[in-house]
Amino acid sequence: MDTGYRFLEPSALARVKNLSLVARGVVEGFISGLHSSPYKGFSAEFAEHRQYTAGDDPRHVDYRMLARTDRLYVKQYEEETNMRVQILLDASGSMGYRHESQLTKLEYACYLTAILAYLMTRQQDSVALGTFDTEIKLDMPSGSSPRHFNEMMRQLERLEPGRETDIAETLHHLAGRLKRRGLIVLVSDLYDEPEEVIRALHHFRHRRHEVILFHVFDKAELDFPFRDLTSFYDLETRERIAVEPVYVREAYIEQINAFIENYRRACAEMQIDYVMTDTSVPYDYMLSRYVARRNQS
Repeated sequence: MDTGYRFLEPSALARVKNLSLVARGVVEGFISGLHSSPYKGFSAEFAEHRQYTAGDDPRHVDYRMLARTDRLYVKQYEEETNMRVQILLDASGSMGYRHESQLTKLEYACYLTAILAYLMTRQQDSVALGTFDTEIKLDMPSGSSPRHFNEMMRQLERLEPGRETDIAETLHHLAGRLKRRGLIVLVSDLYDEPEEVIRALHHFRHRRHEVILFHVFDKAELDFPFRDLTSFYDLETRERIAVEPVYVREAYIEQINAFIENYRRACAEMQIDYVMTDTSVPYDYMLSRYVARRNQS
């Protein structure tokens, strides 16, 4: 299959589908908890009563109505098996970083976003896409049609890294705007003030959204493999600084590990799924491994 889209590789899709991620991973895993009742078509939203007929599920009989009227009625609910998904993609300058990897962090995030959107729209979930740096740059409304999916792919292929970032303010803005409960998927390197970002993530949980956080790094950001005097260039502020790696490596590794652990611990406390990855890990493998781990918990 040739999709024609840069961020939708047929080989990756084939591997994910072979692992039954759509049917047994995503649907029965973290998404099914948000579908009000994916197998019965009953949601928590009551619509009306109707008279009981043979074959109706007795669990939906309204026994209070029976006591008042001496007739059997069942509670009828609006069928609501589809979920609203908001994918938020960090497109700030730091996401444009690449050391020896074939992909920048932003390109990796775009591949991940594409495959998630593909899987979710295939099961008729309604997917919205937002990209941001210091402000929301792309704000695509939710949809599940092939036309909507095609437009998301076109937007991803035009995406370029911006400058500085304001993750917390963006998340607060969206949390205040999204009224209906859904799934929030954030893909970012999280290079912002951690405590502010954590408060913003809590804002989503306070509004009863489910949240999955994909924390994306370049492998060099984790390993700090530099040996010689190196000039580091800040992709957001455009500042440049020369560093002798041997003198800073130990402190850097300690700080980046603490940075990751802080987010991991905070997400666990908020019951947010935290997935740390780097651009050397195939994104389809990472996603499938996450779902397998999620289904075991």
